[in-house]
Amino acid sequence: MERNEKNDLSGETMKSIWILGAGRFGLKAARDLSRKNKKAEITVIEKNSELCRQIEIPDFKIVCMDGIEYLGKNLKNIDYPDWIVPAIPVHVAYEWIRLKIKDNYFLKKTPVPEELIMKLPNVFKGKKDEIYMSIADFICPDNCPEPEDLCTYTGKPRPLTLYKKLESIKYDNFISVVVRSRQLSPGIGGYSPGALFHALDVIKASAIPVLLSTACRCHGVMHAFR
Repeated sequence: MERNEKNDLSGETMKSIWILGAGRFGLKAARDLSRKNKKAEITVIEKNSELCRQIEIPDFKIVCMDGIEYLGKNLKNIDYPDWIVPAIPVHVAYEWIRLKIKDNYFLKKTPVPEELIMKLPNVFKGKKDEIYMSIADFICPDNCPEPEDLCTYTGKPRPLTLYKKLESIKYDNFISVVVRSRQLSPGIGGYSPGALFHALDVIKASAIPVLLSTACRCHGVMHAFR
């Protein structure tokens, strides 16, 4: 289970953070989190060797390696690191779980059912059978603090809380498993290792097809598989 159930974690002391990706959002996360957690051990994992060579920031460690491969080799338990920030263009939770179970299970990816898609907000389909969804039909500000009650952009109440809606899905013969992304700093979301391992345990114990999502209050991504 996740160690911390608070909604806003921006004021929490973080000792260790892994950031997957050194693009625009990954470097923003690294800089913001290092400023707020000056003693934190921050590791940025980036597979592009050219990009790795260009980064010269002394406040954090750069590892030139594929992010999912790094998680597969180094994520051993729920206690380290404190937080993982996914900033690469893949569904990290899905890819990590697929890697973890590949020696003992055959995972068969399936399209998310169309009937279910129709019940989700502002969906668009990815190239690998994943779907992306958002309660926003506009581009959100990069520094959104994800307030609990109101949308930062509109100032109005949200029509729903996305991760809660996904948790409540009861569709056909699927189990819905949600890794909740939490607000670590304005515009920066992440999750604890415990959230990933909990999802892994639920999936390994399931005898029925799975809807695996990662989501915050407003945005999410989903894969379906057996």
